[in-house]
Amino acid sequence: MSYGETTFDVRIWSIDVYKGKRKTTYWVRWKVAKLPPFKEPFSHRGLAESFRSDLQSAAGRGEAFRLADGLPVSMVRQSKSVSWYEAVCQYVDMKWPKAAATYRQTIAESLTPATLVMLNDESGSPGEKLIRSALNNWVFNSRRRESGGKPVGIDDAIRWIKRNSAPLSRVLDPEVSRRLHDSVVSRIDGKPLARSVARQRRMILNNFLNYCVERGWLLANPVKEIKWSAPKPSRAIDRRRVANPIQVRTLLREVRATKRSGARLYACYAAMYFAGLRPEEAVNLNVENLTLPEPKWDSRKEEWVYDWGEIYVEEATPHAGSAWTDSGKPRDRRGLKHRERGEGRPVPCPPELTAILREHLDQFGTGPRGELFVGDGGGEVPAVTWHRVWRAARQATFTESVASGPLVARPYDLRHAAVSTWLNAGIDPTEVAEWAGHSVDVLLQVYAKCLDGQDRVSKAKVQRALGHR
Repeated sequence: MSYGETTFDVRIWSIDVYKGKRKTTYWVRWKVAKLPPFKEPFSHRGLAESFRSDLQSAAGRGEAFRLADGLPVSMVRQSKSVSWYEAVCQYVDMKWPKAAATYRQTIAESLTPATLVMLNDESGSPGEKLIRSALNNWVFNSRRRESGGKPVGIDDAIRWIKRNSAPLSRVLDPEVSRRLHDSVVSRIDGKPLARSVARQRRMILNNFLNYCVERGWLLANPVKEIKWSAPKPSRAIDRRRVANPIQVRTLLREVRATKRSGARLYACYAAMYFAGLRPEEAVNLNVENLTLPEPKWDSRKEEWVYDWGEIYVEEATPHAGSAWTDSGKPRDRRGLKHRERGEGRPVPCPPELTAILREHLDQFGTGPRGELFVGDGGGEVPAVTWHRVWRAARQATFTESVASGPLVARPYDLRHAAVSTWLNAGIDPTEVAEWAGHSVDVLLQVYAKCLDGQDRVSKAKVQRALGHR
């Protein structure tokens, strides 16, 4: 039988004793080649001494030790030898039931480049593009892996991946573990990923390898020992994204005027701005979340006057795609960000938004379960519709050069503009943080941005202070 890569470079240390509150643990530690130390826990000193003695005897006989698990070949645990493919699929299936749909996607996106590193370079490869598609969209999706109806070539690609998956033990090779690590913190073109994305993917790789240790497939996680740092980015929002109230109102008018669905989505975008809601919170609004006072007639102005209302945000429905949700719908129902499941937050609804929401209800009513924003057929508004309306409205609002820039490039930037407006209005940061669903620390680091044009106002104040007009 083949024992994989081996070495005669072995060092065995004395037994470490850890005295906990409830029990004492005896650790046997030894080092093989240049790998991180291996260790095995025992509840009795006699067992630890026996295991350590077996290691010393094997080393004394000149027996080779495996790089895969640190054991002499005479102690190989054949039943625990698995391929990378088997291990990674079991990890995905273990995580799937409790993971949010968007996190399921992130797991797949993280493990795909790592798996490419763990494939043998054999002939007959279906090509990297098809392999990535098979892994990301099918292998690392517990619901779809064994399903039928896959696109042409996917089943063949999966069979090739299974055949050419390296033993999991290969990760203990320092060169391989470094390549694994680098694959998850880099883009396809080799350039570094954004720090937040790289950290999350690195965390998933480490979590997977720790799972392998837990299952007994590995005795150590080699990636944990790899030193890595990335430039610390500013958490602040790019001020060029933040629009002022005039720009936002102009943009919202164009949203409303956009043919096919613009009028239906106008109030949703308005809620992102006037109430500072996240997109996944705004699209999920229900009539039960709204407290909208009746308008009063102002006989002097001869118009209806609206008052402050309240929006109670309870759930968010981030878009993940139907392949990743338990319901099979494109959006996944989740609790609010940074809050326990079932914990909501009240947000003030300014008079202008009260009027917009009332008008929306009068014109379009609600969906079958009280939803404010539904498609023409009564179902969810497709993600492509949201993007189409937003692009069209920006192009109609701004000049070509501005439209190609970052100013409110995404609907989420309406929220940035909202929070910046509140802060610039002098609202207490603690109150703003509560409305926005953030901690004060995050608020001041991320959202304390000047409005577009505010910089000119501030410079004018400095000029006046210096005695200029």
